Amino acid sequence: MTLTELRYIIAVAREHHFGRAAQACHVSQPTLSVAIKKLEDELGVLLFERGKNDIRITPQGEKILAQAQTVLEEVEKLKAIASAGQDQLAEPLRLGAIYTIGPYLLPHLIPELHERNQQMPLIIEENYTARLTEKLRQGELDAILIALPFDEPGLLTLPLYREPFMVVMPSSHPWREKNSIDTDELAEENLLLLGAGHCFRDQVLEVCPACASAGKENSLGRTLEGSSLETIRHMVASGVGLTVLPCTAVAADRYEQRLLAIKRFTPPVPERTVALAWRQSFVRPKAIEALRQAILACPLSCIEMLD
Repeated sequence: MTLTELRYIIAVAREHHFGRAAQACHVSQPTLSVAIKKLEDELGVLLFERGKNDIRITPQGEKILAQAQTVLEEVEKLKAIASAGQDQLAEPLRLGAIYTIGPYLLPHLIPELHERNQQMPLIIEENYTARLTEKLRQGELDAILIALPFDEPGLLTLPLYREPFMVVMPSSHPWREKNSIDTDELAEENLLLLGAGHCFRDQVLEVCPACASAGKENSLGRTLEGSSLETIRHMVASGVGLTVLPCTAVAADRYEQRLLAIKRFTPPVPERTVALAWRQSFVRPKAIEALRQAILACPLSCIEMLD
C-alpha cells in the first residue's frame, strides 16, 4: 500500500470516473486502474462498483476512503512538523470562492494581500459551495469563501462580513420612483435568478418564497434564470426583467444610469454573511489569519465587516 494508491482512490471517488481521475492525477488510465486493483487485492475488498457508465463506492469502500483521507492529512502534518520554523506565508495559498463572491471580492483582496504578503500568492478556483467543500475536505484547497449557513464537521468557519441585497431594474421600470422595495413585491415581476446549485439563488428565494412558484403569465414567465450575476445584469439592462444582487455585485456595475436603476429593500433588509472556512487540521494557521486581515482591509464600502 502506498500514498500514491491512496491518492488514486480518492481521485476516483471524487470524479466517479477512472479516466477523469487519471487525468487529475497526471497518469494514464491503465496505470491508475492497475494500482487501484492492486490495492483492492491487498485489502481483500472491493472499493468501487464498476458500471458501464457509472462508478459507485461500496459501503466498505466509503470507510476506507475516509481513512485514506485522514492518512494523507496526517502526512501533511508530518511535513509541517519537519519544516517547523519555516515561514507559513512563504508558499501559495489555494483559495476557493463561490461564483457570487469571487469576482467582486478578489479584485480588492489580491492587491491587498500582495502588498502585505508578496511571498503568498493565491491559487484561485471558483465553484459551487458543495464542490468547494468537497475539494477542501480532500486537501485540494486550503480555504474557501462561502456564504452562511455553513456547518460541516471537521471544518472551521469564520464570519467575515455582512452584505445587504439590493434590487436592480431597468431604468425605465415604474419602481424607479420608489424609495425602497418590499420583498413581497418581487413575485409580481419577471425576476431573474441564478440557476440551481447557486446558494445565492436559494437565499433570494428565502427572501421571496412566492418567487419560486410564481405563475407563468406571459411568454417569458415570471422567473428567469441566468448562468452568472453578470449575465443576469446584461439581461436586466436589456429590459427583460429585474433581479436581486448582493451589494458588492451592484458596485461592480459597468452600465450607465440611463440603463439601470438600483433600489434598496424596505427594512428588514435581506442580507448574507460571507465567511472563510478551512480544515481544522490545516497546518498553516498564520496563512488563514493573513488572508482574514487582508479581507478586512478591503475597501468594500457597502458591507459591514465583522472583526
